[in-house]
Amino acid sequence: MLELNWKPLRSYLAAGLLAVVAATALLPVKPVWAQVRTLPDFTDLVEQVGPSVVNIRTLEKVKASAADSGDEQMQEFFRRFGIPVPPNMPRTPHPDRNQPQPGEEQPHGVASGFILTTDGFVMTNAHVVEGADEVIVTLTDKREFKAKIIGADKRSDVAVVKIEATGLPAVKIGEINRLKVGEWVMAIGSPFGLENSVTAGIVSAKQRDTGDYLPFIQTDVAINPGNSGGPLINMRGEVVGINSQIYSRSGGFQGISFSIPIDEAVRVSEQLRSSGKVTRGRIGVQIDQVTKEVAESIGLGKAQGALVRGVESGAPAEKAGMEAGDIIIKFDGKPINKSSDLPRMVGNVKPGTKAVVTVFRRGATKDLSVIIGEVEPEKPARRASGSEHKPPVAGPSQALGLVVSDLPDAQKNELKIKGGVKVDSAEGAAARAGLREGDVIVAIANTEITSVKDFEAVLVKINKSKAINVLFRRGEWAQYALIRPVR
Repeated sequence: MLELNWKPLRSYLAAGLLAVVAATALLPVKPVWAQVRTLPDFTDLVEQVGPSVVNIRTLEKVKASAADSGDEQMQEFFRRFGIPVPPNMPRTPHPDRNQPQPGEEQPHGVASGFILTTDGFVMTNAHVVEGADEVIVTLTDKREFKAKIIGADKRSDVAVVKIEATGLPAVKIGEINRLKVGEWVMAIGSPFGLENSVTAGIVSAKQRDTGDYLPFIQTDVAINPGNSGGPLINMRGEVVGINSQIYSRSGGFQGISFSIPIDEAVRVSEQLRSSGKVTRGRIGVQIDQVTKEVAESIGLGKAQGALVRGVESGAPAEKAGMEAGDIIIKFDGKPINKSSDLPRMVGNVKPGTKAVVTVFRRGATKDLSVIIGEVEPEKPARRASGSEHKPPVAGPSQALGLVVSDLPDAQKNELKIKGGVKVDSAEGAAARAGLREGDVIVAIANTEITSVKDFEAVLVKINKSKAINVLFRRGEWAQYALIRPVR
């Protein structure tokens, strides 16, 4: 029988095990807790920024016609957050409450704000102080001050008020460019009058376009009526926005809140503090988005820029030679990615400043020198008249469902164009593209049209089996249409 000598084998096994243990000991080992990312702790931030956040109460003198207007707080809830006031909302005063008399001051709203400077300038929303006869600012140490409204700008929804105090704890202003989507942020405010309430969440999106001058910050921080005007704070204790709006179908918080970027708000506040108003630049154009289909058909490549639908008479754009149908792709060398970029860029330029505007016109780019004007109330668009009429001309255009005629001189002068053809009838492919009787076609397939003869000559040459881009005017408005062949 074969006998094994286990002593050498045990020695080899023991040596191997020791080698494995020794090698393992040399590897870096992270404790389990270090591999798990913990939720942020906001306690230090609250202690740091909390004293800079204020409660704002506004009072309004009761007018004779509004003495029985009902619960102002509830109406404030509906009005400020875009919710229609229910038709059956109670209008009868509470039985235990005396009915306010004309001339008597009563609560108008409760909101938030934050201390901008140590000498008493406070920032909040413009809608907070709108219509207020008196503004009361309450600090966290319970001191109350009557505030003076320095200025309010409805377009940006930013306001600045002043209280007579010094040595106040001012906030730190953050850099909006450093703010990232997914980053933790915190809000402090007075929702429903509950002072210094803290809520937190993350940045859901930046540059959220709402159609106005400002690209909002979207978060999921709980914002409710009373939070308006309060600060949005990053994890470094810096203010990065002013809480302004919520999106809600029910009236309650639904996870979508909007804040005004602090860089834009500070820019507005500086003008309010220096002059009490905000001056914005303008060039006098009506604009629209450039669709992908239009961009490809006119040779622009990608959907970018702002389509000029109309140019105001006597405006800086007209003086610079801009035309309806131009696509503005750069302003002072900065690209226009979407149409809403343009009013923001122009608005931030001081009136009287010269700027270079790059436009894309019928397949080529062109630089125009524009002297920036000052924003003024919008003028209503005039409608083009069609008092003169010539018999429609038949030709290749009928294949597209169009019947056109030469444009009367009076209409050319009114629209301030050199030529074009008037649409007398639009059917088939032309009607499906959105053209209709009374429209004026000024260019087709990137070729300017001065008469029916030009129009028909261009149609003979182009490939009508592909989509044809048409630039047309409807009154003072210009837009593109794509006439697609029937397949």
